[in-house]
Amino acid sequence: MSDDKPENKLPVDRRDFLKLGGAATAGFLARSALAPAAHALPPLPANPVTPAAMPTRNLGKTGYRVGVFSLGGQAAVEQPNNEAMAVSIVERALDLGINYLDTAAMYGGTERWSQRYIGQVMKRRRKEAFLASKTNNRTRDGSLKLLEESLRLLNTDHLDLWQLHNITRMNQLDQIFGKDGAIEALQQAREQKMVRFLGITGHADPDVLIEGIKRFPFDTILMALNAADKHHLSFIEKLLPLAVEKQMGIIGMKVPARGRILSTWTPPPPGARQSFGGGSTPGTIVMKDALYYVLSLPVSTVIVGCDSPEQVEENVKLARGFNPLNDEQMSALVAKTEPIHRQALFFRRWA
Repeated sequence: MSDDKPENKLPVDRRDFLKLGGAATAGFLARSALAPAAHALPPLPANPVTPAAMPTRNLGKTGYRVGVFSLGGQAAVEQPNNEAMAVSIVERALDLGINYLDTAAMYGGTERWSQRYIGQVMKRRRKEAFLASKTNNRTRDGSLKLLEESLRLLNTDHLDLWQLHNITRMNQLDQIFGKDGAIEALQQAREQKMVRFLGITGHADPDVLIEGIKRFPFDTILMALNAADKHHLSFIEKLLPLAVEKQMGIIGMKVPARGRILSTWTPPPPGARQSFGGGSTPGTIVMKDALYYVLSLPVSTVIVGCDSPEQVEENVKLARGFNPLNDEQMSALVAKTEPIHRQALFFRRWA
């Protein structure tokens, strides 16, 4: 995608950008908008281990070859005061050939633990990882503040991918694409070489994401996909084909549904507080089936959060041995997830 196509530009006046106030944006302005827009982005990252570690696929039209299994920035990587474990997970992921790391400004709460931990590794290994983060703010100014802090915590001067985080409703799109909306921040950051590519993400409603990618030529889409998808508000039915048609980089998430789709998941005791959705019974498939189902779709990669280096190793091993499932195998997995589809799709809109 070319940055200088007139139809891809929004009417963001440079003088308006320079008027952004507040101490929180001062650092961003000092090294981007107020600096000459001359510094070029470095070459795309390259993890030398990746080609032998697992199959790779094109990340849309970005020119990047991504391993089919990528590391998500949640699970142990967003837990408070968990630096030793989190850093070891990220280190092991890169050692094993994972070449795409996903995080977000909101992962790990106000302390932004996920970005802090990943940043500890990026100090030394930035060139090995395609680094993706997100803004959950819907305004220009708010998103730029998040970007400034993200770059600082991640110990980098640029992101490879900056995304709109978890778009769930049409009114969010209206704000994002309205005056002083977040899309202005994304475009300005790309023009100032603070980010390389732009994306959109979501879990809840395929129609909202369809509308989003019709409004703007995003480079990538991060969407929730798993073997229960077809049972409720399917992303596979219309959204996925549209993203393929637009030649977007397609990243799958919620593959094991935070464990709730897996037969190994242990439900919390009755009355216990549950995070990230409900679920009262074990799932019905194993991780290999969950992973291979999504990788058999036309996706570029999948991101999964891990709780230990050993879990990273297990998932990379599965990715290395991946063979696409046939239609009969895919249908059988869809049927197996029907009894537990609500807990496996807890992130979808249900009302």
